[in-house]
Amino acid sequence: MTAATTSKQSLLSGGEIELIDHFGQPVSSHDWRDQCSLVLFGFTHCRVVCPRALARYGVVLDQLAAEGTPVRGLYISVDPARDSPQVMRDFLAPHPRFIGLTGSVEQIERAKVAFRVFARRASDPDDSVGYRVPHTAIAYLLDADGNCLAHFADAFSGEEVLARLRPLLAA
Repeated sequence: MTAATTSKQSLLSGGEIELIDHFGQPVSSHDWRDQCSLVLFGFTHCRVVCPRALARYGVVLDQLAAEGTPVRGLYISVDPARDSPQVMRDFLAPHPRFIGLTGSVEQIERAKVAFRVFARRASDPDDSVGYRVPHTAIAYLLDADGNCLAHFADAFSGEEVLARLRPLLAA
């Protein structure tokens, strides 16, 4: 995918998504409806893609906030077995624009289905517990009503994302 896909569709029409934030508090997708959100899926043991995406989108969110258009960052774990709230909080400490979200396997599966995200454990002998979690590497822009306005492939630079986000957020 070389361009962002833009279409307004509700990701949450199947009901609320309930998760646990990185402070251990229960939250639901209803709690995100007060402002636009940029949603990423990932896991804390990711070696390259997730840290790179968090850094890139953190800069994007900082720039938007400086321009007077704050957008909430949500980072949803695809590895609930390892990503407890405390692990998420520690992992996201360098990325203060993001709220870490985790939960039970069932809660994470519901979030993955809502966003049409693929994630599945795969063997990894280089990992201390023997697995990694390949997953969809797309960022989703949700409006304040929970509708998906656009999604961005991992290949986009921060500048490309900003150029595409600004008109969407101004509308």
